[in-house]
Order: sequence, then C-alpha cells, then structure tokens
Amino acid sequence: MSNIPIPRVKICCVSSVEEAMLAIKYGASAVGLVSEMPGGPGPIPEKLIEEIAAIIPPGISSFLLTSKQDVNSIIEQQKRTKVNTIQIVDKLLYGSHTDLKRALPGISIVQVIHVQGEESIREALDVSPFVNAILLDSGNQSLKIKELGGTGRIHNWEISKRIVENVNIPVFLAGGLKPGNVIDAVKKVKPFGVDVCSGVRTNGNLDEEKLQSFFENLRKLN
Repeated sequence: MSNIPIPRVKICCVSSVEEAMLAIKYGASAVGLVSEMPGGPGPIPEKLIEEIAAIIPPGISSFLLTSKQDVNSIIEQQKRTKVNTIQIVDKLLYGSHTDLKRALPGISIVQVIHVQGEESIREALDVSPFVNAILLDSGNQSLKIKELGGTGRIHNWEISKRIVENVNIPVFLAGGLKPGNVIDAVKKVKPFGVDVCSGVRTNGNLDEEKLQSFFENLRKLN
C-alpha cells in the first residue's frame, strides 16, 4: 500500500477517434494531439485534431501539442482545432504566456520543460506563475532538428522531483514511461500527472494490452 495519489494520465500521440476513445475507456484524463513538428512521432493534420477534440467527453482534456513559438499562431491553431488545452513544446519567442491566456479565456496553458540539467529547475520556476501546468519531457531544443517530445527517453528524475517540490502548479512527467517503470517514476517524482506515448504503443499503434497494463500498474499505488 502507498499513500501516493494515483496521478492523472495523459495518453499522447493519439491519431484517431478510435485511439482517443480507447485511451478514455481505460482511464485517461487527457489525450495529446500532436500538430506539425520538426520531427518525432505522432503529428496529425489539424482537421483530424479538430475531429478528435470534438468527440472528447466533458471532463477530459484535449491537449494540442504545438511547436509554434509566436502567440498569434498558437491562438489561430486553437481556434481551428477547438481543443481545451494548449501544450507549448518549445520556448515562446513572440508574445507571452499572459498574452495567450488573455486571448484564450478558459483554455489551459501547459509549458513543456525539456529536462537537461539543473538549469531546468530555474526555467520551471520562472514560467510557473504564468501557466496552468508544466510538463517535464526529454527533448532537446538545441539540436539542428529539434527534439520536442516523443523521444522515448528517460531524463533525470531527481531534477524532475525537485521541480515538483518547488513549483506551485501541477506537473506532468513524460519521457520514456511505460508499464514497467511508471510506478518507480511516480514514487520518485510524485507528479500530478504522467504522460505516455511510445510506452503504450506497438508499431506506432496504441496497444490495448500495454494500455491496460499501464493503468493496472498505476492502481497498485493504492
């Protein structure tokens, strides 16, 4: 038995209505819909994102993953896709999180921090007053072709743990999670939520057995 709360689960890289409903059936509280990216798995057309977002039941979050770095383009994306949550996977260069929240009342803003080292703690602290949540991932923005998620790599959970302890908003943990390590990750980091893409997929498709195992293992926390 454990006194660690079972985290919310976001199933990312959802590519169809069927995948979204399967994720929700097993207990996902959020689905991730990946728009155009410089690389990595899962991008789908905005029309399909809109179609999936439209069937998601009340109380479930539809996350639009965007690599855009200017507020106006992100606002336009949200209005086209009609998601209820924006996940910014890169750093904003034009405009601020405050501008985004002002333009999109009622839409949650989640900023991704790609955990590289100690500097990620300061990055999280600096942005936390201006967003609804932070998501910790294992990408690398400094590569020639940026890695902005879906790497399947684990980062330093000790740094993630310190971020969770020091910010006052919900933190999602992503990066290399799968049924076999999610309990250890949650015990170590104690995140508000966990985010999984490749860890519950086989040949790119959502794998029902892996999905079931992921949720069953999380329930062992209680």
